[in-house]
Parts: sequence; C-alpha cells; structure tokens
Amino acid sequence: MKTDRELQEQILAALEWEPGVDAAGIGVSVNDGVVTLQGTVPTFIQRSTAERTARHLFGVRAVANDIQVTPTAATSRTDAAIAQAAANALEWDAAVPDNAIKPTVSNGWVTLNGSVGWQFQMSAAVRAVQHLYGVKGVTNAIILKPQVSASDVKTKIENAFKRSAEIDAQHVKVETRDGGVILTGTVHSLVEKDEAERAAWAAPGVTRVDDRLMVTP
Repeated sequence: MKTDRELQEQILAALEWEPGVDAAGIGVSVNDGVVTLQGTVPTFIQRSTAERTARHLFGVRAVANDIQVTPTAATSRTDAAIAQAAANALEWDAAVPDNAIKPTVSNGWVTLNGSVGWQFQMSAAVRAVQHLYGVKGVTNAIILKPQVSASDVKTKIENAFKRSAEIDAQHVKVETRDGGVILTGTVHSLVEKDEAERAAWAAPGVTRVDDRLMVTP
C-alpha cells in the first residue's frame, strides 16, 4: 500500500512526464488516497488531461480537480468566437448527429443542450468542444433519448464486464431500473471503475449510470 507522500510524488512525476500538461502550474495534495489538484493551466484540455493522468495511478481512490483555467493572451477568445468554434466543431464531428446539440457560451464556459440517442454521441460532443482555445469549462446538459429499447440490459452489461480484461466482474454487481443502471461492489483502481462505467453506458437503452463502486487498492 502506497503512502500519501509516495502517491503525491508519483502523481507529480506523472504530470511532469505528460507532454499535454504544463505541470509547473499544478500542485498536488493527497489525503488517504484522495487526490486534490490545484493551480492554473491555460486550456481546459490541460485541466482534463491532468485529472486523467492522476486517475490512472494505482492507489488513487478519488480525484478533486480544483485547477483553474486561465487563458493566456494567445489562447484567449471572446464568447462569440468560442461559440462559433464550438458550433463548427460539433458540425464537423462525425459522431455527433446533425443539428442535435446547441452550444451556448458565457465567460468562456460552454453549455451543451440538446438530445441524442447514445452515450457515445454525448461523449463525442463534449470532446469536440473541450479542446477549443478559450474554453474554461463545459457543462453537459445533453439529454439521452434512446431510439432503441433495452433488451436484457443487465445480462448484456455483465457479459461485457466478463469480456473486459480491465474489470474483475466477480466483484461488480449490476442492477437495472427503467433504463438506469446501478453499479455496486469493489474495484482495484479508478481506471477499473471508469471502464466499468463506460461498459455500462455502452449497453443499448441505458439512459443513466449510478456508479457506486468503491475503490479498494
């Protein structure tokens, strides 16, 4: 079992190694395996990458991302410019249905509204805008309206867990309620937790996932 100090040092080293992050502006604290990221970065995608980097380290139980996005003169954009870029990015992304998502921007913060039939389409819309210059944050207000009915969702998800090399299916329990999925049990890392949630979202007819999995390294 890693100590908090060892985990802190490993996260700092991982951030230094990650080419997509300017680690100089990021501070890391750890308390009982719960990581808090603080500081400033010039783009929202750097903020997201820093969080993803921390989540991938074994021993991390949870991550609180308090990093602030402060665009530089080179990366700053007006809300109008960000809105135009976001609309273009959504239009050009093949995974996002035409005219399904409408972005609005306020003080650099992008809100996505609309509805799609699949979770992967929602994820694609978020990814499309979070890479844009000037974006300080993204609010996902997209509604899932499945165009197919769920057929034995519980069995499909459990089978997906068994196929995955990253999930210990014996310790994850699946419950389904009206298109929603509840995951309970234990996993060994945040990566395994994320993979279980991703696999649950991939099942047809799923409109929400309540991930209650506990990380026990």
